[in-house]
Amino acid sequence: MTEGTISTAAEGSDTLTRLEQEGEIAADYLEGLLDIADLDGDIDMDVEADRAAVSIISESARELQKLVGRDGEVLEALQELTRLAVHRETGDRSRLMLDIAGFRAQKRTELAELGAKAADEVKNSGEPVKLDPMTPFERKVVHDAVAAAGLRSESEGEEPQRFVVVLPA
Repeated sequence: MTEGTISTAAEGSDTLTRLEQEGEIAADYLEGLLDIADLDGDIDMDVEADRAAVSIISESARELQKLVGRDGEVLEALQELTRLAVHRETGDRSRLMLDIAGFRAQKRTELAELGAKAADEVKNSGEPVKLDPMTPFERKVVHDAVAAAGLRSESEGEEPQRFVVVLPA
């Protein structure tokens, strides 16, 4: 091994350790929240795409819907609060992703399909397609799906009305 290879491996290990620590801090915070709200749920931690991912799952997903809210609004707020809790403990900004009752996983699937469908429409018509306003998470999923289809996309507008435009090749 060369010195550069050792350094890169050590950096990767440090990043993984830091992300696992973020997940543990987030899990502790969320467990406290579940206790306060008197809700049952198990916490699952992972590292996905260079960010900590924490999920709250339950056999009674219906009970957790209170934590998802309408169109994921409560979930978004809880994610920000959880990121702040991690930041308070580590001093570093967190990009942690929170999922509750599989809401984000299902949303990710739907948005990937939307992005692929929009890309097909652009390929067939040769005209740009503008999508409805989305959250940053939603736009990221659509951008990834469009890129996977071999096209490019851009975000336009100002929050909260920022939207994706799928462009011809």
